[in-house]
Amino acid sequence: MKLIKNTLFALMVVGLFAGCATVGQPYAEHKVADIVIGETSKADIQSMFGNPWRTGLESGKQTWTYGNYRYSAFSDAQTSDLVIRYNKEGKVASYTYNRTTANPEQPAKTKQAGP
Repeated sequence: MKLIKNTLFALMVVGLFAGCATVGQPYAEHKVADIVIGETSKADIQSMFGNPWRTGLESGKQTWTYGNYRYSAFSDAQTSDLVIRYNKEGKVASYTYNRTTANPEQPAKTKQAGP
């Protein structure tokens, strides 16, 4: 009987974790406003956000993607992504920043260091 209870408990725990998934990596979303098209360089972006999660090409322009995607079977998805396109000089040509929140009326929460 104890074996059956332990097995059922283990299956419940596995089922709870199977309903959640995280893809990508967190990045400093609060620094997106500091990007200046035509001025901010690749080195600046790397200093602000770290290494990109993905890299690629879009219409011949090098792209860096920062993304953090959290999905759960028990709550709304929490996602954010920043796609940066560079010109030939290595400066930001354009960027796209998108995020979801559980409540669109509620501003994004950020964690800050301090007391």
